[in-house]
Amino acid sequence: MKKSWLVTLVSVVIMAPMLLLAVSIKDNKADQQTINAVPDIKKLDPRSSEWGRYFPRQYDSYMKTRKSDEIKDVLKEEPALVVLWAGYGFSKDYNAPRGHFYALEDNINTLRTGAPVDAKTGPMPTACWTCKSPDVPRYIDKNGELDYYTGKWARLGGEIVNPIGCADCHDNKTMKLTVTRDYLPRGLDAEGTLKFAEASHQEMRTLVCAQCHAEYYFKKTEWTDKQGDKQVAAVVTFPWDNGLAAEDMEEYYDQRGFSDWTHQLSKTPMLKAQHPGYEMFVTGVHAKNGLSCADCHMPYVREGGVKYSSHKVGSPLENIADTCLNCHQGTEKEFRETVARKLERKNELSRAAMGVLAKAHLEAAKAWELGATEEEMKGALQDIRHGQWRWDFAIASHGSFFHAPEETLRVLGGAINKGQEARLKLRTVLAKYKAADYQAPDFSTKEKAQELIGLPFGKLVEEKKVFLDGLKSRWFEEGKAKGIYDPKSREGMQLKTSYN
Repeated sequence: MKKSWLVTLVSVVIMAPMLLLAVSIKDNKADQQTINAVPDIKKLDPRSSEWGRYFPRQYDSYMKTRKSDEIKDVLKEEPALVVLWAGYGFSKDYNAPRGHFYALEDNINTLRTGAPVDAKTGPMPTACWTCKSPDVPRYIDKNGELDYYTGKWARLGGEIVNPIGCADCHDNKTMKLTVTRDYLPRGLDAEGTLKFAEASHQEMRTLVCAQCHAEYYFKKTEWTDKQGDKQVAAVVTFPWDNGLAAEDMEEYYDQRGFSDWTHQLSKTPMLKAQHPGYEMFVTGVHAKNGLSCADCHMPYVREGGVKYSSHKVGSPLENIADTCLNCHQGTEKEFRETVARKLERKNELSRAAMGVLAKAHLEAAKAWELGATEEEMKGALQDIRHGQWRWDFAIASHGSFFHAPEETLRVLGGAINKGQEARLKLRTVLAKYKAADYQAPDFSTKEKAQELIGLPFGKLVEEKKVFLDGLKSRWFEEGKAKGIYDPKSREGMQLKTSYN
């Protein structure tokens, strides 16, 4: 009896792991069958849920980008920005970026894109949709690049209805990484360090991000449409002909006499940096050691016997164990402290640059008011233009303080120097007009700064609410009627802004 009990116990000990292994193998086979299924996805299908039928893990992880849903009002934290961007859209509204899930929603809701009432009104060109949706390459494939870049932003409201998704970066048949915006290959080939046709798979894991996380401007391009009418397109263009450094692009813009806007107070022809993440990244130690964006922002994770790249694109600091500590030594606590020091140093120099440049704008405005001539102001305005460009270039990309801390601090140092040189020149002008002791007015809060530049904030908000209650909702109805809108792309979404 005792021997029989012992045999039974041994059998259970042996059989239990085998049964668990069999279940695991069965599950893995099911997973593998799903993975190996031939995807039946239309070319440039903007509906990510359709791709998710074949790649559920990648899709589910992408949908987790909606967890980054809090609105952070950057103008409230840094009121000097209102003065720096006086006369430009960013002085109205500027929030920290949220997850990819909200890219389209935030572009529509911000005060920067105005309150159009039809397809021909509003302040922004169609190019402002470019990095917000896979509907952009779909529309370009159907209608051509120059047609897409022509007209007002609101013209394409009923066409651009899905946020950043699978079709932005993947081929529908092979699932290989692909760049869907032609301005990136053109920019790379013009710069010359890396020819696009020669890019490796590892380099593509950065380039699919670079098509949106880079500096660009809207190049005016004349063309003739199908009806024979003359049109002007505002084509997204990378200013990389002279190189990828801040000074290289500054020279590019100066050579062409380009400016994004004329500053409302100082009358300086200004440059607005977009998000030069790629340019900063390639100067840093991670790029020089062969890492790609995806290595840290889309780490591989394992579920059972399946390994896949997480599409919850975000900060590596949210998952240090699976990202940073794959290469770095130490604890998570030590690593966070190191990163915090880098950020603190960047913020210190950035605030110094913002303060100097904001005062320079206000002092220039006073000089104009007193009767200064263009010749007297020329040198100071050039310093303001170059100083603000360098400050903006250093801070506009995500994580520059981490990707390339030395380059970030170098460029910020240059911005402060240029701002100080502008103020010295302006002191000479102000002294000539008996205002050597002029002190810039208070811009210590967002409200004070917006009042100082005469921004009609309340009026802008009321106009925007009319747009949100009307034209915005009609766009998604149009998208539904065309069969391009993916309802899951807005599932559970709530209206969140810094002004409502």
